[in-house]
Amino acid sequence: MKSLLPVINTGLPTNLVQPFAARVARDASPMRRAAVEQLQINLGKLCNQTCTHCHVEAGPTKKRENMDAKTAARVVELSRDCLSLHAVDLTGGAPEMNPNFRDLVREFRGRGIRVIDRCNLTILQQPGYEWAAPFLAEQGVDVVASLPCYLEQNVDGQRGEGVFRQSIDALRQLNDLGYGDEHSPLRLDLVYNPTGPSLPPDQASLQADYKRELFARYEIRFNRLLTITNIPIKRYAMFLAKKERLEQYMHLLEANFNSDAAEAVMCRSLLSIAWDGTIYDCDFNQMIDLPAGGLAAHRDVSQPPTVWNTDSLHQFANRKIATADHCYGCTAGAGSSCSGALL
Repeated sequence: MKSLLPVINTGLPTNLVQPFAARVARDASPMRRAAVEQLQINLGKLCNQTCTHCHVEAGPTKKRENMDAKTAARVVELSRDCLSLHAVDLTGGAPEMNPNFRDLVREFRGRGIRVIDRCNLTILQQPGYEWAAPFLAEQGVDVVASLPCYLEQNVDGQRGEGVFRQSIDALRQLNDLGYGDEHSPLRLDLVYNPTGPSLPPDQASLQADYKRELFARYEIRFNRLLTITNIPIKRYAMFLAKKERLEQYMHLLEANFNSDAAEAVMCRSLLSIAWDGTIYDCDFNQMIDLPAGGLAAHRDVSQPPTVWNTDSLHQFANRKIATADHCYGCTAGAGSSCSGALL
């Protein structure tokens, strides 16, 4: 039986694909989280950029959708009892624009937990954020930076005029601080998203191209390239629908389902917390308001799990993961996660 993809949230009709849940039931092991090893915290939708592929629908006008100090403190409180936690991923929007960003970094780094900053690079060049790059280096934060291509025209076409040049300037600043040097503990990974409705190319081959071209053109160094498939939800789904490419893209993802990738998806070890404290199985589910699975772990199963009605993050271990048809994006081809290709 086929599904109408209601979770795409475009408000527009789409064509049919085989339901993701049925495909997993047939070809992969059940979608369950073994333990909470990674915590991805979305600090809000406020961003200095507005990108066509953005599944968060982030932008400069999203000032109200930003995590407050009370919620940030509750996230920290819950995390302290989660002994399996070894990585915290701070994302947005531009996470650096949240006033709690620095306190959260100091908290987790002070406990020896790896902290990742999902950085759009241009924020490092904005007035008022001169502190950001030196602070990241001082705290030993791993930077995962968006750069969809090493060609200026392609980047500006996806992210806006002038973004590429600002990104190069930010990368140079990070390099000067020690990021990207193979002898430095400061890690700088770049993120590639396809500029069109296609799967990413082979990650290792594209990484070699990036390293060669960025060094030859700009003397930029980085550690790894992470290839991430664009997920057909929110702004990107609307973009595809307007181009009449949404149906084609969904069929492409479905046709390239990889059961090995389904076994390695990040949600099997990760929890995602939204700016308002609601808990999800991943950042993509967060954006379409699909709450974390395993609601039997909560006192009031009629309410979605939040940091306020949850006693412990351990409640989400050994629990079912909520899925929908956009999950084909993470399981197509070599697979995709916030850490790049899975296979």
